[in-house]
Amino acid sequence: MAAFANLSKPQARGRKPEPLPLSQLGAAALVKGVLDTDGEVEIHGTVQGRINADSLILGAMGNVEGDIVARDVRILGRLMGRIFALNVTLEDSADVTGRIFHNTVTVARGARFEGRMPWRPPSYFEALDQLPETQP
Repeated sequence: MAAFANLSKPQARGRKPEPLPLSQLGAAALVKGVLDTDGEVEIHGTVQGRINADSLILGAMGNVEGDIVARDVRILGRLMGRIFALNVTLEDSADVTGRIFHNTVTVARGARFEGRMPWRPPSYFEALDQLPETQP
């Protein structure tokens, strides 16, 4: 997965990686299919499909029906699907139904979550090259 490609890459000594520009999906936008970026993405519209990113913020009015694969995920809006991320934060306005595969998770008071949160070690995400099949 492109989202985890940078986890195992060593950085050149004394050099910081250049940050990639922020991508935003506006409130009126609808994406069907796969949304892929190597940088950070903010979703304020609707995505029906998978999102691959280094970092993702699902805004309070954002809606995702599908999987999210990223290093860091922050949810303020509605998600129906799965998250595969090292670090996950559910803010007080989050409404999540599904599974959260994580290494660390933070859930704010008021966040709504229905599903499972299986913990995974960092090595799980480094070796993740194909998403597991959905199980009932």
